[in-house]
Amino acid sequence: MRALTWHGKHDIRCESVPDPTIESPTDAVIKVTSCAICGSDLHLYNGVIPDMHSGDVLGHENMGEVVEVGSDVSNLKVGDRVVVPFVIACGECFFCKRGAFSGCERSNPQKSKEKAETLWGHSPAGLFGYSHLLGGFPGGQAEYLRVPYADVGPIKVPAGLSDEQVLFLSDIFPTGYMAADFCDIQQGDTIAIWGCGPVGQMALRSAFLLGAERVIAIDTVPERLELARAAGAITIDFLDEDVYDRIQELTKGRGADACIDAVGTEPLANSSFYAMVDRVKVATFMGTDRPHVLRQAIHCARNFGTVSIVGVYGGFLDKIPFGSAINRGLTMRMGQTPVQGYLPKLLAHIENGDIDPSFVITHTASLEEGPDLYKMFNDKKDGCIKVVLKP
Repeated sequence: MRALTWHGKHDIRCESVPDPTIESPTDAVIKVTSCAICGSDLHLYNGVIPDMHSGDVLGHENMGEVVEVGSDVSNLKVGDRVVVPFVIACGECFFCKRGAFSGCERSNPQKSKEKAETLWGHSPAGLFGYSHLLGGFPGGQAEYLRVPYADVGPIKVPAGLSDEQVLFLSDIFPTGYMAADFCDIQQGDTIAIWGCGPVGQMALRSAFLLGAERVIAIDTVPERLELARAAGAITIDFLDEDVYDRIQELTKGRGADACIDAVGTEPLANSSFYAMVDRVKVATFMGTDRPHVLRQAIHCARNFGTVSIVGVYGGFLDKIPFGSAINRGLTMRMGQTPVQGYLPKLLAHIENGDIDPSFVITHTASLEEGPDLYKMFNDKKDGCIKVVLKP
């Protein structure tokens, strides 16, 4: 089959790889009808996520039609149309039973689990297409995808909904919604969001769904800021205004009730002096991540406010103002999204017309065009906000 594969920094190829097969009685195989390039895939493209192997199949935002099921699969049948969460979860372990699917104890294979424990202390769940720290599972930017624990992850798509409406249930809609959900939004709250990429856009709209009075959206890409304004957000271009001063002004000196980091490890390096210092530290192996946005979010949150972190970080962060967080009583919430737990509620929002996640799509293309679109998305060219691929 054809698939997008990783061969090093800035080297993505569309090439032929072996078709997936049933490896366990709990597996299913789907024919992928739509998949997407995620902002977190760009961390792989830029070579900042460790333990990628040449030839790894990419992609964790996937949906399609079931073409084969293992003997123990009871919830799915051949012909079902499904969206597949990016998190792989067994459904039976300590964490899955508590709804914390992204902490699954079983889905990350032992060899990968040991690597993850060395870096992070404990291993999270396995993920599709996202390094051998997290299982080395082939992703779905391909014609076919093997889905482990198929009774637990995929959600069936009701008739009448297009791929474009439901595809982002795989990741960015639940992730953006969780970012807002973490904020415990109360009537009258002001929520500040760093990053107006796909996850930030979903977080913005989710904050309004959950009752925020104001959302402040922070970015510098004109198309992203325009899309945020279209949803009713107040926007800050961080290259034109001081973010802290502007948020202080908008909140009469109190700070935002909650701040969402939807950027993660790769903020724009020329956004500030400290962002440039972070870039130098990473380039000279003095650090693993560039946490400028997180520092700013902590400083901009009001006393006893919340900092919600859904941007991807990989290792050790330098000079985090923890004194600010503890002395001012901040709550910090973060994590890979336990997608399975959010799916019924978010599918209902789509069915009810509360949100149509397809608004974020700017480019639709074939797998063969995928390598060029990785570059376009990374370089923020041609108004590219979200890419959907049709295998």
